[in-house]
Amino acid sequence: MSRKLTLADGETSRTACARALIRAGVEEKTGEVLTAAALTERVGWCADLIAGMASALLIERWNTSEVDTLASGVDAGVRKLPSNAWMALRRLGWTASAPDGVKVNDRIVRMAQEQAGRVLRSVKWRADLAAGVLATWPADPKKRTAAEWDRVRGAIPGGEYLPSSIIRSRTRQIVSFERKHSRLPANVFELEPAPRVARMLLLAACDGQQATIERCDDGHRALLRLQLPTRPDPRKYAHWTWVACPITLPPTIPADAVIHLPTLRIAGGKTRADLAYTHPVPQTKRTGHTVALGVDWGLGTLLSAGTARLHDNGQITALGRGAQFRARGVLAKQYRLRRISERLHAKSDHYQRLTDPALDAKAALLAEEIRRVSERRSNLNDALARAAARWTVDQAVAAGATVIYLEDLRSMEAGGMGRTHNTRLSQTVRGQIADRIRHLAAEVGIAVVTVPARNTSKHCPHCLSPLRHRKAPDRPTTSGWKWAICPGCGWQGDRDQGAWRRIAARGLTHQTKTLLDRASGAMVIRSIADELEAKAVITAGKINRTDRSKTGPTRPHTNRLAPRRREVPSPATRPCGPAGQRPEGHAPTDRSRLPRAAHRHQDMTTISTPTTGHRPRGAALGVGFHLHAHASPPKWAEPTPDTTSRMGALS
Repeated sequence: MSRKLTLADGETSRTACARALIRAGVEEKTGEVLTAAALTERVGWCADLIAGMASALLIERWNTSEVDTLASGVDAGVRKLPSNAWMALRRLGWTASAPDGVKVNDRIVRMAQEQAGRVLRSVKWRADLAAGVLATWPADPKKRTAAEWDRVRGAIPGGEYLPSSIIRSRTRQIVSFERKHSRLPANVFELEPAPRVARMLLLAACDGQQATIERCDDGHRALLRLQLPTRPDPRKYAHWTWVACPITLPPTIPADAVIHLPTLRIAGGKTRADLAYTHPVPQTKRTGHTVALGVDWGLGTLLSAGTARLHDNGQITALGRGAQFRARGVLAKQYRLRRISERLHAKSDHYQRLTDPALDAKAALLAEEIRRVSERRSNLNDALARAAARWTVDQAVAAGATVIYLEDLRSMEAGGMGRTHNTRLSQTVRGQIADRIRHLAAEVGIAVVTVPARNTSKHCPHCLSPLRHRKAPDRPTTSGWKWAICPGCGWQGDRDQGAWRRIAARGLTHQTKTLLDRASGAMVIRSIADELEAKAVITAGKINRTDRSKTGPTRPHTNRLAPRRREVPSPATRPCGPAGQRPEGHAPTDRSRLPRAAHRHQDMTTISTPTTGHRPRGAALGVGFHLHAHASPPKWAEPTPDTTSRMGALS
């Protein structure tokens, strides 16, 4: 299969990853069919060998001098180190050895070196951060002065753009170490032990002598061939055999994409493959945008978004009234799982303090239950992030926007809103949603740029005057935070609706200051210019009304009035099916009762939507995740009439 990707004008290559499940394998030499359990066992033996070798190499090189040598990018002969981690480690002479009596080929050693090298390269950033914090240790770690903040940011590479929350979290970690050992740590390697190496096979570090992958003719499947051990401690090369594993490609992989060697993991007793593929996508641009989608984050309303247009004369107008993505039901379930997890952890810690051997069985059960709750929380976060990101990108595509401006809330720390709200704010999935928005937007050529969040909810989007926040529009004298009223121009509205206008206008006016962050590869606007901020206002568009003045005589109308009742009597009994005469009233004839979701009454601690109060349009259609993460349609999409939300129970 050709590994060369053909690109047209205005296209660029993009590498993404998709998950697949390997259900079986065939041993090529004997023709034996390996079940999913047998294949998982053999992959686990290989992963254990690689994890042990990588862990030994990582512990040996876990120090400041070795990490600095690798991060310098040159070897002893001042030659540039290769980009591949395993090649860089070999250039430096850092080798990994198999256990005594175990025979492995050179490609297995490559995977161990690649895994250890990636960890050693990633720790360099944390090492510089900890070194900068320790070098400028403040007099009061709980509260730095302005001068101390300037010093610590100057001591950290790129610290001027680093969120304050990261520096505070590292400071709290050092304070905890000092409280325990009565001294400050020397570096991050004393502060943190060597991390645990994951059990996985990085086949990307191999070549055709260890693993190959080819796409089948139908385009929906691929064949992965790799060498796996036949026993947990292979003593000779004959204990390594070739296994062919058919893989059904996910539908997200385009037909013209070039697939690469995957990474194999064991999760839930099954072998899963992270398939990397490269495909052409439209090229994004940093400047020259005229239509932008502004996105504001919230707690109750997770996302508020709307579109703004930049005209040739420099004016910015809003296209529609915006839309909202609400996930109260999903977040309520997330909060309930968090409380359950906290109680389980508290009980597990209590068992550990008792040190009673009779409680070991109960502690093991608690550990298993904690793992299951954690998996449920992780899966719920992933589902929420995927749904919110898809909704955001669909809004941009429908409006014809070429850029999405996100509010940069990396430095936001929850505080001042009570223990419950602070915890909920700190555990939202903003980072996952932003990453998935970038992933989906890149497929359609839409740029995603983060803008500073300063004063986006405090100033009016039309005149930049400070807003007065009230509890509700019908309570203009009661202080609150949800409803915003401008004392200057008189604008009023939901504070989130005003925030996305400010974000979109700020991004359009500051698009010439868009930079590409080399560390993350994301587009960012780091600072706000006063002269550009003064132009970041939404101008009210003109309302074109048609002239309805009378220009001629009124057209005659018929005198026949529509009957208010039926002219024939209703049947005495209800028909048993959709056929037959319609009974009196508005009861539908195609079903005998409402769907089950309409008869359920659940509170906010469950995923289902209550039947009282707020009744979303999809609540009567079933239960599940997507019917409880509700999105309001944009102004240009007229909603279909809701015929079931106010329908009472049928007798």
